[in-house]
Amino acid sequence: MTRHPRRVRRPLSLVLLLAAVTALAAPGPATAATFPYQDATQPVAIRVADLLSRMTLDEKIGQMTQAERGSVTNADLTTYRLGSILSGGGSAPSPNTATGWADMYDGFQRAALATPLAIPMVYGVDAVHGHNNVVGATIFPHNIGLGATRDPALVQQIGQAVAEEISGTGVDWNFAPCLCVARNDRWGRTYESFGETPDIPSDMTTLITGLQGTSLGGPTSVLATAKHYLGDGGTAGGDDQGDTALTEAELHAIHLPPFQAAVQRGVGSVMISYSSWNGVKLHGHQYLISTVLKGELGFGGFVVSDWNGIDQIDGSAGFTAAEVTAAINAGIDMVMVPTAWKTFISTLRAEVQNGHVPLSRIDDANRRILTKKFELGLFERPFTDRGWTPTVGSAAHRALARQAVRQSQVLLKNAGNVLPLARDNNKIFVAGKNADNIGNQSGGWTISWQGSSGNITPGTTILQGIRAAAGPGTTVTYNARGTGIDGSYRAAIAVVGETPYAEGQGDRTGSMSLDREDLRTISTLRNSGVPVIVVLVSGRPLDVAAELPDWNALLAAWLPGTEGAGVADVLFGAAPTGRLPMTWMNSVGQQPVNAGDGQVPLFPQGFGLTY
Repeated sequence: MTRHPRRVRRPLSLVLLLAAVTALAAPGPATAATFPYQDATQPVAIRVADLLSRMTLDEKIGQMTQAERGSVTNADLTTYRLGSILSGGGSAPSPNTATGWADMYDGFQRAALATPLAIPMVYGVDAVHGHNNVVGATIFPHNIGLGATRDPALVQQIGQAVAEEISGTGVDWNFAPCLCVARNDRWGRTYESFGETPDIPSDMTTLITGLQGTSLGGPTSVLATAKHYLGDGGTAGGDDQGDTALTEAELHAIHLPPFQAAVQRGVGSVMISYSSWNGVKLHGHQYLISTVLKGELGFGGFVVSDWNGIDQIDGSAGFTAAEVTAAINAGIDMVMVPTAWKTFISTLRAEVQNGHVPLSRIDDANRRILTKKFELGLFERPFTDRGWTPTVGSAAHRALARQAVRQSQVLLKNAGNVLPLARDNNKIFVAGKNADNIGNQSGGWTISWQGSSGNITPGTTILQGIRAAAGPGTTVTYNARGTGIDGSYRAAIAVVGETPYAEGQGDRTGSMSLDREDLRTISTLRNSGVPVIVVLVSGRPLDVAAELPDWNALLAAWLPGTEGAGVADVLFGAAPTGRLPMTWMNSVGQQPVNAGDGQVPLFPQGFGLTY
């Protein structure tokens, strides 16, 4: 593929001239490469040290501050010397198009460059299964589906594709991958986990190499983030942001290996978990952040907090000076304070001035942040390279996503070899609320934070994929509830399961069964006497053991994203190769159920039939 330089290359003198015109701020250095930090031929460490020596305390604190795009103006960026901006889930410019994003990014970047030292900002997004805040982007399967592929090379390709789409919108930092080891399927973030044992997420850290490239600074290099450190998938009851009660040996054995693998791959940032370890909030955990992550694992990038995460250290609403000090001294380098960022700046300044936070900690944080900015090439190429913008939702990326969907399908039952379906001269009935619904098949973190049902972004529904796969002489009839089926059909496909959710709202504390609507639909199909194939669209294993004997086939489709044709590929003959990344419960009462715990599951981790 043709590779373009990632960003418009403008000499620093021009950048500074533009910046001075754009915003009312103190003028920058008069000529390009006046100082060593402006000289791209100098080693990064020299440039960082030189720049750090020229920065005031306010400039350093600004670099450590990340504000949400909806709570900051271009003038704020210049005035407060902010180091970073993020889009929360669903926070997008208008129009929400790739070009709209690029225009927004470049506007913020011009404001950042209008500061006396012209330090570029870095912009972060949760592109957790594709550039999923952007309408029209390619939406890949969520991590649980990628874990089912057991294909690290494919996952690296996906990382590269996502990096291209991100680069086409100007954005340079992705809050992904989630390397949680999900141990309880009640947890609403189970689908963000590649698997329940540490080997699978560790193998899938290839996503980091796909995003960043073999080294930062490539044409589409995007800073990756290993999250959420540490133990977010191990909380009691699968409670989001809850407590992970384990010995240190257990924590190291189960939850640390994927982060060790990420550090070995050179991941640029690590995001701290909302959860606690044995009652202590991770956002204030100096031992796990500084001693273990930065010390024992040798992590050289920078640590970022989660959304208002510092506010949870003492359990009361509104962050305090003590919480700010605890977080920074624990080793957090950049703080995500979406709206209260001005209060954070003044609080941290006071805590440094009164001696509670040593200046050496502030300098260490800045050294880590600035190193990544230099390595990314932001000082030389601060603006969007529009040459990548057409890759957003491109045919090539959608083809890769379809391949990922196909490889993620796990065939759990196939009585009488009802699958694969004949393409030609067949008569097929399709039903279920998830059959013709891009929003449902994409799940949470799609266009909006929690996701939503309906036609939210371009793509191919599972029904559309089935219709396109059907050959000459084949009839495909669809009714969401199954109304109209009779004995003349040779097969009935029920596409059922969950509707979108994300963190917090996705926790299932009670039943994990199919809802009444799904059960009614399947019953209607069964009553016709036609063989029933259940395609389960879900972010986790569901409690289906009681119903399974009445189904002829069961295909776990996970949350496939925008390319539903990949599901149809398997229904019509592509041999399924996916294997369960999670143990499938026999009943909800088994939760948590995991490989090696001695419980008898419905299907063990690693299970998967083929044709």
